[in-house]
Amino acid sequence: MNVESMTVIVTGAAQGIGKAIAQSYAQRGARVVLADKLEAEGAAAAAEIRNSGGEAIFVPCDVSKEADIAHLMREAIGTYERIDILINNAGFGIWKSPYELTVKEWDDVLNTNVRGTFLATREAALHMRKNGSGCVVNLCSTRAHMSEPNFEAYAASKGAVLALTHSLAISLGGDGIRVNCISPGWIDTGEYEQLREEDHRQHPAGRVGRPEDVARACLYLTDPENTFLTGTELVLDGGMTRKMIYAE
Repeated sequence: MNVESMTVIVTGAAQGIGKAIAQSYAQRGARVVLADKLEAEGAAAAAEIRNSGGEAIFVPCDVSKEADIAHLMREAIGTYERIDILINNAGFGIWKSPYELTVKEWDDVLNTNVRGTFLATREAALHMRKNGSGCVVNLCSTRAHMSEPNFEAYAASKGAVLALTHSLAISLGGDGIRVNCISPGWIDTGEYEQLREEDHRQHPAGRVGRPEDVARACLYLTDPENTFLTGTELVLDGGMTRKMIYAE
């Protein structure tokens, strides 16, 4: 997984999964552009990489805003002169009854999770095609396939990201750009030690996921050797979506 000297943009990189992804690329010699609305946390995450000997900058960015995305790409090119990999990680959900979910709340989720993914990919691809190659990884979710109550906007957005992934893979393939997505299940971004034994045991893999699991999946999908891998969804859920559930 040789990504040394490649320029990698990670959205939603201030904390959690995005931060772990940014750190993993930096540890392997990539030049990382961290983007997030959380300015203090994002700047601290980039500084943490630099203090560990990596190369990174932070760019404030709200991916629901086209101007912010254009600025992000300009900063990446201005600093590192090229864009090789884009990880579309930024996104959020609202846990609310469909009877109460407002149009604005619906639009906020869709504009961030879907429109932001499309716009960031489009703007990054304009630079990638000049290189004749590039990789995009979209963070989807197992909620594109299965649901709990009261998560309609998020589920709809991730279903759209899944479809957008294969559509972009076809459209951008002629320019040497590969597009794949990862659909995580339960990835704990808090205090892993506080999880219950039954939380781990319900997973066929024997444990709840960690942000580093998603980071390793990103590295696999963007490996320069994996040129035959595009339009693919990698379900990363410890086997949960394959497990039949019965009432006890």
